[in-house]
Amino acid sequence: MTTALKNLRSWLGVKDEDEQEPEPAAALPSAEEDRPVMTFGQSASAQSNLALGLAQVRQVLEGRLREHFGKGAFSMPDMQLYDDNSPLFNKLSEWELSVEEYLTLMIALAPHLHPNFFDSIIQQFVPKDGEFPEFGGAKGSAYRGMLPTGETVLFMLCGPDLPTRMAARQDILSNESILFRQGVLSMDEPPEGEPDTSGKLLVSRDYIELFMTGRKWRPRFGPGFPAQLITTSMEWPELVISDPLRGELDQIHNWLKFNDRLMEDPALSARLKPGYRALFYGPPGTGKTLAATLLGKRLDLDVYRIDLSQVVSKYIGETEKNLQTLFEIAENKRWILFFDEADALFGKRTSVSSSHDRYANQEVSYLLQRIEDYNGLVILASNFRNNMDAAFTRRFQAMVNFAMPTMHERMLLWRQTLPSTIDISPDLSIEELATHFELTGASILNVIQLATIQALSAGQPLSKNLLVQEIRKEYAKEGRTM
Repeated sequence: MTTALKNLRSWLGVKDEDEQEPEPAAALPSAEEDRPVMTFGQSASAQSNLALGLAQVRQVLEGRLREHFGKGAFSMPDMQLYDDNSPLFNKLSEWELSVEEYLTLMIALAPHLHPNFFDSIIQQFVPKDGEFPEFGGAKGSAYRGMLPTGETVLFMLCGPDLPTRMAARQDILSNESILFRQGVLSMDEPPEGEPDTSGKLLVSRDYIELFMTGRKWRPRFGPGFPAQLITTSMEWPELVISDPLRGELDQIHNWLKFNDRLMEDPALSARLKPGYRALFYGPPGTGKTLAATLLGKRLDLDVYRIDLSQVVSKYIGETEKNLQTLFEIAENKRWILFFDEADALFGKRTSVSSSHDRYANQEVSYLLQRIEDYNGLVILASNFRNNMDAAFTRRFQAMVNFAMPTMHERMLLWRQTLPSTIDISPDLSIEELATHFELTGASILNVIQLATIQALSAGQPLSKNLLVQEIRKEYAKEGRTM
């Protein structure tokens, strides 16, 4: 049993699965307005921890309201949590939260678990539509119930006691507290002149998805998130590259694997930048995107390809705004951000001859700073190394050259790509094709795909003649002759 788990058990009264008792009816929502908690397909034990957390928040709020309206003294209720190996339990064990921090998390989660949660409790003490500023709370735009704010947390945990409220602001609601530092919670900035605790208390969508479904949250591609998740069914050994290139990619893999340990070292963490930046350069079709995707797959990390058409804007300041949104969403998620054809965005700065040049140079300077601040892996891909601004290349930890495949590599590519369920003509020689035609992996795939369609259409085996016809077209696309 880990120390964190022991700490969690000591203050939360954890029960193991085999010693679970029936949950007392009084501890769970039972009134008519308290519908069963949304389950999202979780197991029964995982449901019980979310339901217990909601019940504990209810007990705390009802206790504070009775105290506030002179109907009884407040006492913190007993806490209980089941050791169910759910994402919620495991994260609480990892973070070693205090009782107050745990309740703050559950207060923020409450509207996501139960619509009308806070309103239904407050209306038992305050007439409908009556004002209750001590509680705080805010209305959403689409959500019609009450959302918690920083004031909600202070009221429920501290009541009117000013010293306790001041301590809670510092220990629980500051950016230095563990839930804010880990990116689990955040608080909206209130309008100018209003108390800073009047902002809405928000839970990261990552943790809402994790606690409710046990899955990763993956944003949808669109104007609000100009990046697409890229995946592959291929595996790392199937990547056909030279041994030196594989060694460079292994170094990036090792950074992804061991960087957290480096950042825990006091001497290194004070001197190292948090992220890693790599440039992949070389002719189109040589495997830059595939290599980035497989790096993520090796360590179960999501890889997002940035859609520059959604990022770059002709309006001053819009490109920076779009990138800021992207980086804010990606922060602390360990995503690999892949900028394909990056010279369109990170190209060389020009001499200033107009206001447009000045703003373009400011844009490049902003991008330089933003990718340096990102705490994950950023990969920029370009066809030509010299197209990149020198200020970027100086800050790359890795400059990886994807050259045209050698004859031996082309043989492997042909062998891996030829269809296994289509008849192959005896005249087709992989060695001959690899020797006489200099093609990238992407070009070989195009040739085989189109030639195979022609073979199936004609009802004949895949032959050398069909492949050569498609190779000729591929050469013509690149402005080459056979």
